[in-house]
Amino acid sequence: MAKQKLSPKAAAAKKARDLAFAKTFARKRKKAENQRKRRKAIKNGENIKNKDYDHKDKKFKSVKANRGNDGKGTKKEGKNK
Repeated sequence: MAKQKLSPKAAAAKKARDLAFAKTFARKRKKAENQRKRRKAIKNGENIKNKDYDHKDKKFKSVKANRGNDGKGTKKEGKNK
């Protein structure tokens, strides 16, 4: 993925937004869960290279497959379906 071409002011604002999102309770919980799952999978001898844990399907998927609500897009994802 190419780096976004942002002005210094916009880049600083994006950095602050991204950091605030990364520090939310839900993100911290998902990150900790992902770390536990990855450690366990490696210990069990699974090949999880280039894979991410999908919290919805509860399994490891390729990075490509773990984006955009399984190909359905993000508009229909969440509470308002």
